[in-house]
Amino acid sequence: MTTNTHARTDVVSVLQPSGTGRIEATDLTLAYGKKTIVDDLSFLPPQGQLTVLAGPNGCGKSTLLRGLARLIPHQSGQVILNDTPIDGRNSKSIARELAVLPQSPIVPAGLTVGELVSRGRYPYRGVLRPWSSEDDAAVTEAIVDTDLTDLADRRIDSLSGGQRQRAWIAMVLAQRTGVLLLDEPTTYLDITYQIEVLDLLKRLVERRGTTIVVVLHELSLAARYAQHLVLMRDGHIYCQGPAHEALTHDSVRNVFDLEAQIITDPVSTTPLVIPIRPLRHHNTSSVEGGNHHGA
Repeated sequence: MTTNTHARTDVVSVLQPSGTGRIEATDLTLAYGKKTIVDDLSFLPPQGQLTVLAGPNGCGKSTLLRGLARLIPHQSGQVILNDTPIDGRNSKSIARELAVLPQSPIVPAGLTVGELVSRGRYPYRGVLRPWSSEDDAAVTEAIVDTDLTDLADRRIDSLSGGQRQRAWIAMVLAQRTGVLLLDEPTTYLDITYQIEVLDLLKRLVERRGTTIVVVLHELSLAARYAQHLVLMRDGHIYCQGPAHEALTHDSVRNVFDLEAQIITDPVSTTPLVIPIRPLRHHNTSSVEGGNHHGA
C-alpha cells in the first residue's frame, strides 16, 4: 500500500525470491559485563513467517535480537543459521543470509538515501563480483517499496526521523536475505508509515518466504501482524504462539504488570488490548533513559 497519488510498481513480486531462511537459538545466555540479560534461552522462530517479540523495557528482547545477529558475544549456547553455527563464520557470508536493523543506527555524514541503500549490497560485492544489474534491481526495489523514490538523491542528514528510518529499512531490504531481524523498525514513523512498513514485511513473508523477527512495542499492531507472537519477561520467554493464544488477560497482566481487557479487533479479528490500569508504579526516568541494553 502507499499514500502517494502517483502509480507505483510492486517490485517485491518481480525479483527472484531470496528463499526462506532458518535461524535458531539453543540454550543462549547473553550478558553486558557481569549482568545477564538473556538466560539459557532457546528460540526457534517459524521458518517463512513473521515473528514478533514483545515485552516490557528491559526484558531482553532487543538483546536476544542482537545475539541472534552476533552483534554481542554469547556467554553460552549457540545460534544456528541455515543449519550452520553462526560463531566462527565469515561476516560477509552471514550477511548474505541474515540482515539486521538495530535500534538507532548511525549513518556516515554526507551519504544520500541511494548511497545508503546501495550499502545493502555490500555482502555480494568483491574483486570478482563488480556492481551488477541484479544490484541495481535490488536497490530500486527497496527504494520503491519504502516510498523513497523522490528522496533517493537527498542526504540522510537532511531527512526527518521517519524518512531516515525508512531509508535504513530500505538498506536491509536491499540485502535480500532469507532471514530479516528488525529492532523496533516503526520507531519515529507516523501511523500511516507504521502500517505501510508492517504491510511490507507481511508481503515479504507471503511472496518471498522471508523469515522475519521484529521487535514491536505496540501490542495491538503486534497482534495484528504476528503469525507467531513471543512475549518475554526477565530474559525468558513467557509464552509464544498465535496472537489469539499468546495475548490474553493473564499474559498481559503477568508480562506487563497491566490490567487490561482483550477484545476482538473489528478489522483484523486479532486481539486488541484495552489498557485499564498499571499494577505497579514505574520509575519513568530510568525506563526511558538513553541506555537500551536489554530492551
